[in-house]
Amino acid sequence: MKNEALFRTGSVWRAIFTMAVPSVVIIFVMFLYNIADMFFVGCLGDTAQVAAVSVVGPVFSILAAAATMLGAGGCTIIARCFGAGEVEKGRVYSSLCCWAGTLLGVLVCAILLLCGTPLLRMLGSTPETTAYALQYLRVLAVGSPFLILANTAAMLLRAEGAVKDGLIGNLLGTVTNLLLDPLFIFVLGLGVRGAAVATVLSQAVSAAWVLKFLTGKSTVLRLRRTTLRIDRRLLTPALALGASPFVMMSTESLLTVAFNVSLQKYGGDLAVGAMTILTSVAQMIQLPLTGLAQGAQPILSYNFGAHRPDRMKQVVRCNIALAVVFAASIWGIVQLTPHAVVHLFTSDTSLTDMTVWALRIYMALGFTNAFQTGFQQSFVALGEAKISLFLALERKVFLLIPLIFILPRFFENKLFAVFLAEPVADVLAAATTTVLFLIRFRKITNEM
Repeated sequence: MKNEALFRTGSVWRAIFTMAVPSVVIIFVMFLYNIADMFFVGCLGDTAQVAAVSVVGPVFSILAAAATMLGAGGCTIIARCFGAGEVEKGRVYSSLCCWAGTLLGVLVCAILLLCGTPLLRMLGSTPETTAYALQYLRVLAVGSPFLILANTAAMLLRAEGAVKDGLIGNLLGTVTNLLLDPLFIFVLGLGVRGAAVATVLSQAVSAAWVLKFLTGKSTVLRLRRTTLRIDRRLLTPALALGASPFVMMSTESLLTVAFNVSLQKYGGDLAVGAMTILTSVAQMIQLPLTGLAQGAQPILSYNFGAHRPDRMKQVVRCNIALAVVFAASIWGIVQLTPHAVVHLFTSDTSLTDMTVWALRIYMALGFTNAFQTGFQQSFVALGEAKISLFLALERKVFLLIPLIFILPRFFENKLFAVFLAEPVADVLAAATTTVLFLIRFRKITNEM
């Protein structure tokens, strides 16, 4: 294994930093990737084409979530296999996840091409934007296999510590997209269709890089024709473990709709605009926390497979300590200098006043996400599929979305109540996750 010493005997702090920093960068690169098309299409000044990209956005998110489901679940199992000395079994899982990702991409492509129009209507497309949205969606559909394969394989590389190689693939794709977007949109005059073509080609570049690495001699996860087959008995555990990251990503659009409906009712367009900024600020905390947790995951899984409870405890302690320090620092900046934070996104006086007021409520307990994210992702690393799925559903589906509509019934200031739903869900989810993890983790390590 390429970085076995890093996982087994090296400093835990160094191991987490080595794995987490590229993971955080990858997440920010993917975030930049997602907004590139919107930015360049927006430069056309055509509202219908901008709306088309926005309407298709949830489809892109679902594709990324599907890749995460295969990649996160597969990475956890492969790292555990390596820790247990079952290298060949880890290779089989690597081939299985890549092959399943490709087939899933082909299936998604067929569904999008056949059901594009009804799907767009479900996503709220108007007659004015449907024609442009179909252009964008159909080209994006053709690139589905590339998108899912590239992101799945990049996550699998973390299992052997090759996270930097996955980062290179993501950077190549993003740079390609940023270069091709203006070429196809403006120079060739393809508009929104050109943005989709640039996205597909850039994903193909990422997929080609990762496949080149996985078929080379420098990786333990080398793909071989003899293992390119679908085994449902092996695939099911990987999908089960990847279900919680899938749910966390795929429910984001549902959460946005819930907030916007309630905020529009009690605060109008100004409140909805403030929520857009709040979401961006929240991502300043959540994205790095997710990257940190993903960096620690394979290290925890490896030592779980190797039956090394002392090192597992070190990994969890270091991961949570780093997460708390980071989350508390950003939370402190947001609470002490809200105007400076909000001015990064808008200069409008009315929107600034509304957002500053809402920010202190919405982010009141934002630092608790360190516990919820860190411990929930650790459950995935330990193979606790059912618990991790429950916790992924708990915060958004079981708590936050109902609270958005329930709390206004108990407060005179309805708008305050809507924003209050976030910190209430934060603290309840963090408390539940922390208690469950401490109980279960103690049992697992004691049994070892």
